[in-house]
Amino acid sequence: MRHAEKLLGQVENYLAQIDMPAEPELLYTPITYSMQGGGKRLRPVLLMLSYSLFADDCERALPAAAAVEIFHNFTLLHDDIMDNALLRRGKPSVYAKWGKNVAILSGDAMMISAYQFLGRTQTQNLQAVLSVFSETAIEVCEGQQYDMDFETKQKVSVVEYMRMIELKTSVLLAGAVVIGAMLGGASEEDCKALRRFAIELGLAFQLQDDLLDSYGDERLGKAIGGDILEGKKTYLMITAMSRADESQREILRSTHLNSSLSDEEKIARVKAVYDALDVPHLTQQQIAVRFERALSQLDTLKCDPTRVDSLREYAKSLMGRNK
Repeated sequence: MRHAEKLLGQVENYLAQIDMPAEPELLYTPITYSMQGGGKRLRPVLLMLSYSLFADDCERALPAAAAVEIFHNFTLLHDDIMDNALLRRGKPSVYAKWGKNVAILSGDAMMISAYQFLGRTQTQNLQAVLSVFSETAIEVCEGQQYDMDFETKQKVSVVEYMRMIELKTSVLLAGAVVIGAMLGGASEEDCKALRRFAIELGLAFQLQDDLLDSYGDERLGKAIGGDILEGKKTYLMITAMSRADESQREILRSTHLNSSLSDEEKIARVKAVYDALDVPHLTQQQIAVRFERALSQLDTLKCDPTRVDSLREYAKSLMGRNK
């Protein structure tokens, strides 16, 4: 983990030195605010780790790492508008603090800025890197649209849900590791293996988020039951619906709309159905399967195994997180 922590420090230092223009203030101040909002910097660290599998001069990958982090934060600005989210990482969202119009325009500027940083990358295959980035960006948008479609769709299958989270979550991780590998001089075969690694890691990561939302520990900083209170079609909800009898399905469908129940009662009622149907265990199984698939791809890489260890340990640290 020391290598990952060193790379994280390089990323943070690079991002801290980004100097946005002073004017117009309502365009650039929200960008600085959102970029300083914390977060795990998961995507840029994965890019840097992937680069370091094949090359030593990691500083050369920093503009691309900044690009994927700026793009990720751009998506959060627009997600918060669509979700009417007033908080982001424990602070007022840009949408809540400055309003919808500012969040839209600042987000647009962030997306453009991401391409600007990617364009600063010193590489002979910049066109190929830009192509991967653009394909990733459009897939993230597709995932967000599917997520919104699911809000009004009566029945969502597990297959449909997995495809949605692959697009919304996994593909940006995959784009980051592939770009890092490409910049480091990786073979096409290794780039494909790293993409498969990141896709499976992203699926495991999102399923774990779903599980923690209902079964995490509030003492560790995560509010419990938000997805249940929203009636959100998570992996847990979809799996439960597929296994439930009609009386259980009615509880799952209607509890979040029942104004006579407190939030705590709603959460307890839905979790009781989950528990009866063994949904937490089934979710844990799926997380384990996806994570093992991810790690198996690392064993196929044609590079120094000691370098792969850093990426493997970082992935394990992500899945061992408890908030």
